Amino acid sequence: MDYDLENDKRELFDRISSELNDNRVVDAMMRVPREVFVPVEAAHLAYADMALAIGHDQTISQPYMVALMTSALDVRRMDRVLDIGTGSGYQAAVLAQLARQVVTTERLPALIGSAESRLKSLGYTNIIVREAGVELGLPGEPRFNGILVGAGAPKLPRELVEQLEIGGRLVVPVGSREEQQLMKVIRTPQGFSVATLGGCRFVPLIGEGAWPETGPSTE
Repeated sequence: MDYDLENDKRELFDRISSELNDNRVVDAMMRVPREVFVPVEAAHLAYADMALAIGHDQTISQPYMVALMTSALDVRRMDRVLDIGTGSGYQAAVLAQLARQVVTTERLPALIGSAESRLKSLGYTNIIVREAGVELGLPGEPRFNGILVGAGAPKLPRELVEQLEIGGRLVVPVGSREEQQLMKVIRTPQGFSVATLGGCRFVPLIGEGAWPETGPSTE
């Protein structure tokens, strides 16, 4: 194939580094081979700054958006993090470079199996892949230090805020099916604080407290 992934990778992360100013996140992303997480026919686009289809009406997010969301989550080394919307497993792999443990959930069985085998083949031992239930997140689990949602919610999901430790962070796109605002929520002893980080476009978040399964699915 007549393309230079290493050059594309270097150019992409040089650009992201200059825009985001978070070397820890950029370094983590550079250690994850994005070309393994995209379909074979799209391998030449692995380090283009764009979302790519991975089948089943789902996408792997634009690298800059992955960097922005990961940076906003402010992951610490001993954190236990929940990644909602496994997809190809790319976001979970990036988080696993930074956190003690990543639990990632996916509602589509075909994606669960492929992501699990991909992550295992790459040697990740601190990622647990789980099938998503009807309720958002994992309400029966111990609380998380961070929750990252890779799909757009119609409203701020309070049930996810309640799954955070005090001081825990939630990063989630909120808006319509077609476009959202990226929000960062920090749980506090009194409740929570919210900051808006800018516009984005994600596939819809499906489940109780989010969108029903019917309807168009676009990014």
